Amino acid sequence: MTRSTAPGRSRLLWTVLPPVGALVVGLVAWQLVITLFDIPGYMLPSPATMCRTVLAELAMISAPTWVTMREAYVGFLLAGIGGVLVGLVMSRWRLMERGLYPYLIILQTVPIVAIAPLFVVWLGPGAVTNTVVAAMIALFPVAANTLAGLKSTDRNLIQLYTMAGAPPRVRLLSLRLPSALPAILTGLRVAAGAAVIGAIVGEFVAGVGGGQGGLGYVITESAVRLRTPELFLAVLAACAVSLLLFGAVVLVERRLLGRWHESALPAEE
Repeated sequence: MTRSTAPGRSRLLWTVLPPVGALVVGLVAWQLVITLFDIPGYMLPSPATMCRTVLAELAMISAPTWVTMREAYVGFLLAGIGGVLVGLVMSRWRLMERGLYPYLIILQTVPIVAIAPLFVVWLGPGAVTNTVVAAMIALFPVAANTLAGLKSTDRNLIQLYTMAGAPPRVRLLSLRLPSALPAILTGLRVAAGAAVIGAIVGEFVAGVGGGQGGLGYVITESAVRLRTPELFLAVLAACAVSLLLFGAVVLVERRLLGRWHESALPAEE
């Protein structure tokens, strides 16, 4: 074994072992709680029951997972593009910031379950409504972080660009956007989870059954029928959809920031 591979293997083990250990401890505690308190399976299934459910229902859960994934990911894409554009507009014109920001806050604070039925009336039940709900929930963190990142650009550098005669377009593309990139990616990380939540909440209200139903429909149906293992399986599938999107954003973040920004550089031991 060479000297270069030993530290790399050590870092890999240090990265993998803590979450694996926490998972093992959690499964053991889960089983102990069921055994000690004699909890029935319809209230809390055991880890062994969940393993059997995953193996038996994996084909069944794949279609709803794909439906929710499509809705959440398209909503995330719309929120990412729209949030960055809104942040750019608000940072460019102070009047637009004063006019739009309060409504962004209202959009974030209004309970989405209360207004989702309106989208059912306007757009009809199904994927379109769920995608719009996902985009609505994910829009605010992207817009707010984009605005904060653009406004946090070093004033001395802005003045230097101005003194050099750089037009606003050059200042935006070569200075302000790169400076705001860490904040924008932070907003996208938050939006990754929010988009999945929004898609599932939309499915609670506007989802349809059958082959077009997503994980929200599966969760609702399983809860009504007290099919707790299937409910847990749908929740785990929703977590997987969210983690996959979050991991993609993290990979893009490391690709864009890994060589120059402090947040992406390896920590010194």
